[in-house]
Amino acid sequence: MLNISDLKTGTHVQIDGQPYTITWNQFSKTARQGGNMKTKLKNLLTGSTMERTFSGSEKVDPAEINYKKAQFLYANGSDYEFMDNETYEQMVFTAEQLGESISFLSDGMDVDVQYFNGNPINVQVPAKMTFEITETEPGVKGNTAGNVTKDATLETGYVIKVPPFLNKGDKVIVNTLSGEYVERAK
Repeated sequence: MLNISDLKTGTHVQIDGQPYTITWNQFSKTARQGGNMKTKLKNLLTGSTMERTFSGSEKVDPAEINYKKAQFLYANGSDYEFMDNETYEQMVFTAEQLGESISFLSDGMDVDVQYFNGNPINVQVPAKMTFEITETEPGVKGNTAGNVTKDATLETGYVIKVPPFLNKGDKVIVNTLSGEYVERAK
């Protein structure tokens, strides 16, 4: 059983028999009352999100999530085909199940497939990945005051905000959890 102090971002919990991962958490305490942990939870089976506040004495069941390596094969409409690297068994996930992860998938890449109760439920891409910018506006000279950004399209078609000094053909590192630019790849 997990206490509220164990509820951190990335922790897997089980609520009403469903596996969830914590995507955001914030601890708060008022005067003489016990502490509360406000969380945002993502259902790993359906991809839906919810907010929930846990009180100081509340206990939560951990969700046993196992991981196996798999390779992304191809997208077929809204279905995404993966192959287990050990057994060569193929599995299909829908776009709704994968959520934002589909923005970072490229043919042949290795991912971690999450298993709950022996069944594949979702795919986890690496936390940071390198992509090439395929389209962006050229930077305007002298436009460096403040936190200026511009749109850039990555090789997967995903659009992110980048600093103005980056150009088409540059490689960037992207945080796949937040979908934000991290730094220029070396």
